[in-house]
Amino acid sequence: MTDLWEIENSVYEKTGGPVCGVDEAGRGPLAGPVYAAAVILPKGLMIPGLDDSKKLSEKKREELFAVITDSALSFGIARAEVEEIETLNILNATFLAMNRAISMLDPAPAVSLIDGNRNSGIDTESICIIKGDSKCADIAAASILAKVSRDRFMYEMADRYPQYGFDKHKGYGTMLHYEKLREFGPSPIHRLSFLKKMH
Repeated sequence: MTDLWEIENSVYEKTGGPVCGVDEAGRGPLAGPVYAAAVILPKGLMIPGLDDSKKLSEKKREELFAVITDSALSFGIARAEVEEIETLNILNATFLAMNRAISMLDPAPAVSLIDGNRNSGIDTESICIIKGDSKCADIAAASILAKVSRDRFMYEMADRYPQYGFDKHKGYGTMLHYEKLREFGPSPIHRLSFLKKMH
């Protein structure tokens, strides 16, 4: 088990804090918004089972969502809409969602730890942490909040557009999803720029 506080503690020592973790969910799908979350956990808090959201079952993510939102000092969950993804491109729309999530935090973080290797569009002081969602407690927590929030939205969309099977694939480019797209054409929540490669 890696120490999920090692990186954060060193950042706290340099900055005095507070430090937040930021992650996104939904950069790759063909449909739906991109979500981001920013989280400030109490320093050193150990949450049993906390890990990169991709390594957890949906049931476990839902359980941890409640624990994180109850125990966080502050958190923000935001999204960039399909129209914004189409206008700005997915990378810039992701930064937009991240900035929105960070701006909800109170207190404002001294430093934001961003999962991945790109932070050029972040408006505040930030550091990239590659694979941060499995190295940093705050980023792991943010990955869960973003993923669960996006999945809940896609379940709502499955009720609104039942023909696409969004409850099964959450908008990702599975065989089933491509099959439904060929049959029904795109819905209002599809990212048309992502469908150009479709055969």
